[in-house]
Amino acid sequence: MNHDPFKEYIKESEPDKRDKGYAWHTAIGLQAVDGLKTSEYLIHTAVRNIEGEISFEEVNDLLQSYYEENPARDADDRTEEADKVSARIAALLSEKAFSFTPNEYLSIHRKLFTGIYSHAGRIRDYNITKKEWVLNGATVLYGSATELRTTLDYDLSEEKKFSYKNLSMDEIIHHLAVFVSRLWQIHVFGEGNTRTTAVFFIKYLRTLGFDVTNDIFAENTWYFRNSLVRANYNDLKNGIHETTEFLELFLRNLLLNENHPLHNRTLHISGTFQAPEKVNIEDQKANIEREKANIENLFTAKTASHVCKLLEEYGFRTIFGRSDVQEILGLKPTRSTALLTEMAEKGFVEPVTGFGKGKYRFIPHRS
Repeated sequence: MNHDPFKEYIKESEPDKRDKGYAWHTAIGLQAVDGLKTSEYLIHTAVRNIEGEISFEEVNDLLQSYYEENPARDADDRTEEADKVSARIAALLSEKAFSFTPNEYLSIHRKLFTGIYSHAGRIRDYNITKKEWVLNGATVLYGSATELRTTLDYDLSEEKKFSYKNLSMDEIIHHLAVFVSRLWQIHVFGEGNTRTTAVFFIKYLRTLGFDVTNDIFAENTWYFRNSLVRANYNDLKNGIHETTEFLELFLRNLLLNENHPLHNRTLHISGTFQAPEKVNIEDQKANIEREKANIENLFTAKTASHVCKLLEEYGFRTIFGRSDVQEILGLKPTRSTALLTEMAEKGFVEPVTGFGKGKYRFIPHRS
């Protein structure tokens, strides 16, 4: 579905449809932080819910029946997860009830991932690291597994005591950025942490009087996650300091309807990450032919044929990911991930989001 139906509902004058349109648009957009895509079936089902034809309960029943009849053929296919979690997020964002407590935070995770993760609603009991593209492969230092509940309780209790009285809007935005970045950094859950934090944060913002019914979350979820990463990373020997400046721009767009550009490349710790140069069609064709010689010299024959086929398919301007590699080349998920990683390591593609399972594009030939 090339046409995005949710934007129309967000602009809809009828409040109920607008709110549901926002909830679905945000819910589906949030799946991107884990490299997931929803199905066309979910989109059509969501529209029926917005139009009032079916309830959220009926949406869940339809999804359950759909996936019982159409099980995933590939064990690595997470479309079912994306669909079911999207429906659950949309339902939660459509509810008015909310309690600013650690148990509510845990409950949101449990509601989103029951039947999907065995640890739904449970605090992780192991330490984690995650390679981040925005940090050149480095990781944020996440909360220690032995202190997670204590840290969560403390952060939420401190925020609950905090008074926003007499603060300027700039001060409010900064404080909210610090709060959500610290909450996310605890990383209470092994998986689904960003999606859970986003839902909890949106519902909290509403208790503070913010409307939060626009498309900022839906269309900038990777920027949101990468800004959380930058808010929790220091490399002092190289002059890199944790900063909430990027997250504050996101929040100003979200809460104040400002229009700051939100580009992931600006968050890269190099400070000089550049988007690919624009090229015309003839230049691109010439670059592709020149690049093939480089590809053949740096990859095995079989891998080189795969890389050339992808280059011919996507050129230098189209973004593609692992599922696209699988479809074009007929490779398995693990091999597709390995191919993308090898292409990035050898400088033929650059990551737009994530590693391996993220999105990439070819780097134009520079002679």
